[in-house]
Amino acid sequence: MEPSSPPHKHSENNDSNNPSPSNMYTSLPSNSVKISSYAWKVLAVLSCIATMVMYAETMLIPAIPDLIKYFHVSYSMSSWILTAYLVSGAVMTPIAGKLSDIYGRKKILLIIMVIYAVGVSLSGFAANIYFMLIARAIQGIGMSMFPIAFGIVRDQFPREKISIGQGIITSMFASGAVIGLAVGGIIVQNYGWRATFFTIIPIAIALLLIIRRFINVDDGGDQQQQQGQKQSQIVEDKNIRETKRKNNENIIDKKSANQIDIKGAITLATMVTSFLLVLTFIETSDNNTNSSTQILVPFLLLGIVSFVLFVVIEKRAKHPLVDFKLMLNKSILPANLIIMLVGLSMFMIFQTIPILIRNPGPIGFGEDAINTGKVQLPFAIILLIFGPTSGFIISKLGSLKPIILGAFITAAAFIGLLLFHSTELLVSINLAILSTGLSLTSVGAMNVIILSTPRQFTGVSLGMSTLMRIIGSAVGPALAGMYMQTHQSLLHINGIAQYFPSPGSFNLIFFSAVVLSVGSIVLAIILRQRVLKMAIPNLA
Repeated sequence: MEPSSPPHKHSENNDSNNPSPSNMYTSLPSNSVKISSYAWKVLAVLSCIATMVMYAETMLIPAIPDLIKYFHVSYSMSSWILTAYLVSGAVMTPIAGKLSDIYGRKKILLIIMVIYAVGVSLSGFAANIYFMLIARAIQGIGMSMFPIAFGIVRDQFPREKISIGQGIITSMFASGAVIGLAVGGIIVQNYGWRATFFTIIPIAIALLLIIRRFINVDDGGDQQQQQGQKQSQIVEDKNIRETKRKNNENIIDKKSANQIDIKGAITLATMVTSFLLVLTFIETSDNNTNSSTQILVPFLLLGIVSFVLFVVIEKRAKHPLVDFKLMLNKSILPANLIIMLVGLSMFMIFQTIPILIRNPGPIGFGEDAINTGKVQLPFAIILLIFGPTSGFIISKLGSLKPIILGAFITAAAFIGLLLFHSTELLVSINLAILSTGLSLTSVGAMNVIILSTPRQFTGVSLGMSTLMRIIGSAVGPALAGMYMQTHQSLLHINGIAQYFPSPGSFNLIFFSAVVLSVGSIVLAIILRQRVLKMAIPNLA
């Protein structure tokens, strides 16, 4: 049974860069395939970007309770410190993927890094929550550099060893988390939360200069990709030259291809923001039903309308922001949904754990920023160790078995957090187990998407995948903030009555994560069944 294929799907007669379904996911004899030294150099630089970004984000995590106090905001509003960053990233990611396909990956990568550095700098000077959210939104544009980075890795690495490159980048995310959690708590405790942003500025500038000087992956397109395209299109180009001396049609097509789907970007931003605002303002429902209705209903309706418009616009657009025919491919769709659930679960935990650890007892553990980082450190350390390991496992076993195994491990970890989070040690152990499952699941799913996508549409496809991850990541903190704001307990601290998230709020968060992880298991099984129906061997 043939898969539901996008209109740009390659045929079996295409070159080796476009794998046929029969060998798309299976383990491949890769001992004879070598990775060039230049590919390793490119991977090292791109991995440093991943380290920097994750370092910046995890340094901020122990400071979330401090930001809540400093800006005098609710728990649900505080989630926007993470969410604003992610929403802008969600909107810009597919746009950046498209721009990189048109103008070249290096050029767009450098521009995005400059914007990221500006956003980081502004965040450190925030005097109120609104300035902070604007600065974080600017910083979030930097998220769109990752589909570009993954696309560069695909172009530089042999197809048989792409998962190794993906695994190394994943491990560098983890290394940034290790550094951020180990150092971030100390910086927050001794120098304040602003310093967490200022330490990023010299790193961003240094990486910007290194990429500009030493990485030469394209001049309006990747060098290797250009060579491959020239070789594979020699006959076609020759025929075109013979029949058309003036290729006016190609000029028109090029101009059309250079168009960016602005309408799609606007409706996407409106849709995501509206639904997240609904989660943010649900807290008012317990106090004033009429006020809640007046706030929630307009945002809910706006979200629904913008969703419908987004689908209509994308289906009609000649060059859409999201290619639904590519997205709905039988192998790409469940893999993207798995990635979205991974992002949602992970950032829900990022929003929750620091508050649990720093809240006063008996609700929390009453720890400071330094110990908050230490409790979460095993999560990052295990991911650092397991990230590249998962890449090698997938390169030997294929993607499907690791995805299913990772989904079950993730579910077990969330069940552990739900049932056993009474001590810091138990939280750390469950977070370490969680990182193992997420690493396998995420790297495996990304590998399925990469190998399912024709090379010429890598930027768009990876942009869509990163978009799905970021949307999930944006929903996670908002959902956790809603639970913590609507379920609170009253404590008297030094004779002053204060409200804190109740134990029930944390149970709801962990239970929601369990449900989501079960959903990942179901999607992983569906993905396996669909691939088996396509008669792909060695995947059982």
